[in-house]
Amino acid sequence: MSPSESKPPRFRFAEFTLVPSRRILLRHGAEVPLIPRYYDLLVLLVSRRDEAIHRREILDLVWNDVVVTDGALSQAVRNLRRALGDDPRKPVYIRTVQRHGYSFVFADVVEESDEAPLPASTPETTEDSSSTNGDPFEEALTALLSTRDGANGNDSRREAAERLHTLGTDETLRRLERLPGNEAARALLRDTRWDVPGSGPVPIVGRPGMLTSLRILFGLRLRRVVRIAGKRWLAGVVGGGIAGVVAGLLGGLVLRYGPGSTATDAVLAALPLVGLFVGGLGAAGVGGGLAVAEALIRSRRGPALVLCGALGGGLIAAVTHLLGLWTLEGLFGRDLAPVAGGFEGLVLGGAAGLGYALATPRAEGGMATPRGANRLAAAALTGLICGIAGGLLAWSGSHLGALSLDFMAQSFPGSQVGLGPLARLLGEQAPGTLTAVAISAFEGLMFGSGLTLGLTYRPR
Repeated sequence: MSPSESKPPRFRFAEFTLVPSRRILLRHGAEVPLIPRYYDLLVLLVSRRDEAIHRREILDLVWNDVVVTDGALSQAVRNLRRALGDDPRKPVYIRTVQRHGYSFVFADVVEESDEAPLPASTPETTEDSSSTNGDPFEEALTALLSTRDGANGNDSRREAAERLHTLGTDETLRRLERLPGNEAARALLRDTRWDVPGSGPVPIVGRPGMLTSLRILFGLRLRRVVRIAGKRWLAGVVGGGIAGVVAGLLGGLVLRYGPGSTATDAVLAALPLVGLFVGGLGAAGVGGGLAVAEALIRSRRGPALVLCGALGGGLIAAVTHLLGLWTLEGLFGRDLAPVAGGFEGLVLGGAAGLGYALATPRAEGGMATPRGANRLAAAALTGLICGIAGGLLAWSGSHLGALSLDFMAQSFPGSQVGLGPLARLLGEQAPGTLTAVAISAFEGLMFGSGLTLGLTYRPR
């Protein structure tokens, strides 16, 4: 098959030419800027113009590597209609199919070979009606600053913010500084800048009303993604718990059948339960931090994942350590200071955030859901970085799960969970640095991999 035969066809409708091979939309020969997701949506609708496509199928096809709310699809359709000059009340191109999805309804679509020359750029025959009615910024700024409540009011403000980005972000911000209520408007402009190609930055830090703008911005994003973030956090907890069960079972097999073992079959049931508890609890903290970072932060996703992962891990580990300290010291008078605590959780959580950020890079932010081999690679990279962090912690004298369990075992005569059999497998007479580093690295590997597999699960 020749290269020309392998090219997808182009589509002509009205004054537009859609060229999938070059990923461009032309109007009168001039390119119409679209962000990549919205372009993919337009190609999907036009290429399947004889059918109404369900919203869920659109999300699975266009947003196949990231979890978004239904609002993201509505936003995309609104931007496409603006780019095409379409009216949702009397649609010429994109029709909303109630309780189902969307369809492309323009009847005269010409499908042609991509070998013909592209149409030459000519002056557009239509003008923006707002330009003939005075200053185009004023009407959009009035709508943006409106205090009307309800879904219609929110949609109108978002549409106004998108329109202002199209007109010019810098000029919008310059005018906005003189108007009351600009904190909420600035937050909305910041939130919508990702949906308008060519929009400029919207700084908030260091500006008047910074705290108010940040609070409103986080509120906007929280309301939009709280349901998905909750499911994502739960999936991360499940992934961490399953990884803990597997690690516990493998450890139990070594302790039961390793050289010089005195353990009974009870460890084969007890250690997976301990792993389930420790892995699930750790994933609850770290996974919660990562889910929050993905939900709230878009412009600095990588650093936010590292910071929030570290904070989540440190917090859950510190609370768990304190509860264990109060319980066991109060009941049995044992000193549990060497048992893993906030510092170890902080380091492991930061490592998980770093690995996850490197494994799922997303310039536009959002909740990544790589599939197939990409998902396995993300889990492997995150697990590797967590494994390195775990090994370094053990080398420096810190304790993770198994080392903490071994320390407690030495405090209670008759315990069957000492690490002696594993140490002898590794060539040490008693658990030393090599055993500590090996088992902590393995724990970090399992935790990071399981957490990532859980977080990247795509809900149906």
